[in-house]
Amino acid sequence: MPGIRLNKYIASSGLCSRRKADELIEQGCVNVNGKIVKELGYLVQPKDKVFVNQKLVRPAKHEYYRFYKPAGYITTCDDEKGRKTIYDLLPENMLGLKPVGRLDKDSTGLLILTNDGDLINELTHPSVKVPKVYLVTVNSKVHKHELEQMADGIEIEPGKIAYADIQVLEMDNRHTEMQITLYQGMNRQIRKMFEHFGYEVKTLKRIQHATIRLEGLRRGEFKPIKPIQIRELKNFLNRISNS
Repeated sequence: MPGIRLNKYIASSGLCSRRKADELIEQGCVNVNGKIVKELGYLVQPKDKVFVNQKLVRPAKHEYYRFYKPAGYITTCDDEKGRKTIYDLLPENMLGLKPVGRLDKDSTGLLILTNDGDLINELTHPSVKVPKVYLVTVNSKVHKHELEQMADGIEIEPGKIAYADIQVLEMDNRHTEMQITLYQGMNRQIRKMFEHFGYEVKTLKRIQHATIRLEGLRRGEFKPIKPIQIRELKNFLNRISNS
């Protein structure tokens, strides 16, 4: 009977993406029924036992949640410095889920949590320009020519050009509130873009990631993403990756 490709089997356990699974297979880190397998097209049968780095892996039922991250928590499983993490706010049955991308400690808003390694890879891979939408407030009036420069792209680190679509919602001499859409995944990108011009980001909240929205959640709250929303998300990713 036809089996499941080895990389898909490993990814479906939530351990990693198919791309990373391919690397693990090629590196000899995977064995099936006690034998190392380096064949990328190997088909896993129902009774097979698959080990990655000597750890047994099994396909997991995919779970998908929306989570409203509050300020003061970092987006990681554990932290060497003892800082609070988002997992301090989640029940035990969700501790195996991984965030899709990150929000820094001071930022708030939408995180998608899942054990679907393939989906995580699709949403974060730099070759797919997945839109992420934020509400951002800075500490002063932002000049039009600076917004135009950010739209065209500015160097926030040596060799790293960042750009953003920015819509001003409210502005006076003491603050500017904007809706910002990113198509990149650089670390602290929005903060670094405004620091480049001497502004301080006062608030930063992600309100949308691809087709998934924050609305309907309170801070610290999580809710399952409905199957129809996951289908819409995957259809959207398929369209933009083939465009």
